[in-house]
Amino acid sequence: MDDRVREAIFRRVAEEPFAQKFGLKLLALDDGHSRVEMRFTPDMENLFGMAHGGALFALVDEAFETASNSHGTMAVALSMNVTYLASPHPGALLTAEAKELNRSNRTAVYEIRVEDEGGRLLVSCQALVYRMAKPLPFLADTEPPRPEP
Repeated sequence: MDDRVREAIFRRVAEEPFAQKFGLKLLALDDGHSRVEMRFTPDMENLFGMAHGGALFALVDEAFETASNSHGTMAVALSMNVTYLASPHPGALLTAEAKELNRSNRTAVYEIRVEDEGGRLLVSCQALVYRMAKPLPFLADTEPPRPEP
């Protein structure tokens, strides 16, 4: 994976207001793959004291977003099929892992799984992106690598 792309995406996620609001942290990034974590906190509960689907979706979407943009070109979501299997325990550390299953010039398909720290599967998702023929706009903010002397 291009180091400039990796560094730029890590920086953007760390600065992203939405990621900060949910405590989303990018742990790993490679071509077509990412891992993101989030702590399940009481302010993420729904009416029943369980995890709100929107909070879990935020974690899924961040992993999907980073994995699909890891190639250095803009990718935007076309569809996401999310299956909620279980609710995390209070305070659980959740990890979403996105893996690229197939990529063409125009689209790519990803599988995203969310597990708790015990490895219990909470969410399963299959997602589709449209791959735009544009470089990531924030790459212009990074310096190209310097040749070694």
